[in-house]
Amino acid sequence: MRQISTSRLATLLRRDAQRFEALKREIVQLDYFCKGTVLKRMMKCGNQQCACHRDPAKRHGPYFECTFKVQNKTVNLKLYPEVTPLYRAAIQQHRKLKSLLGRLERLSRTALAHLAQQKLAGRR
Repeated sequence: MRQISTSRLATLLRRDAQRFEALKREIVQLDYFCKGTVLKRMMKCGNQQCACHRDPAKRHGPYFECTFKVQNKTVNLKLYPEVTPLYRAAIQQHRKLKSLLGRLERLSRTALAHLAQQKLAGRR
C-alpha cells in the first residue's frame, strides 16, 4: 500500500462516503424488478394444412413470454401483450440493480482500503 497524506486520506474517505450514499439513494429509487428475458414468439399451430407450416412469415403471433430460472429450472410465463411492457421494465430495473450493486461493491473495496490506511496511519 502506498502512503497517502492524512488530509488527502480524509478527503478520499469523504468522497467515498458521498458516492456510497448517492448509490444507495439510486437503489431506493428502483421500482419492482425481476430477473429474466421477455421473448416474442411466432408459432406454428397444430393444423398441418395451415400456411404457418410452409411459410415462416405466416406463423401465428406474436406471443410473448417471460423466461427466468427458479431453483435451476427454466420457467416460461405466458404474457398478454398489454402486460409485456411491465415485465420489460422490471427486467431493466433488475439490470440496473445489478449494475448499482457492482458499483457499490467496487466502491466499498476502495473505501475499505482507505479506512485501512487511515487505521495504519493512526498507529504510527
